[in-house]
Amino acid sequence: MTVRRVVPNIQSSATKESRAFYDLLGFEEAMNLGWIITLASPSTPGAQISVMTEDMTGPVVPDISVEVDDVDTVYTAVRDSGAEIVHPLQDEEWGVRRFFVRDPNGRVINVLGHH
Repeated sequence: MTVRRVVPNIQSSATKESRAFYDLLGFEEAMNLGWIITLASPSTPGAQISVMTEDMTGPVVPDISVEVDDVDTVYTAVRDSGAEIVHPLQDEEWGVRRFFVRDPNGRVINVLGHH
């Protein structure tokens, strides 16, 4: 299994203000679905921050997102470990397959893969 990127997720209703602030740090908008904006470094595209008002299909806004190369294998390993699945594995209309799991610190992790 390969981790492709890790993105912190910030829950905020101030998406416009957040975008302007992170522009000052050199980030540019990479994705905007209305409820989530992902900002990326133009020189290092894997360096990203997402600002979310809510999660469109999940029960909570996850603390971080971890993109992996094989989300199904990771889901099986996490489920079999007994970790708490917060949101079931499913395909999303914006082109990802994902699930949420709670880590030992109580943080919710969005584990995803693009398909």
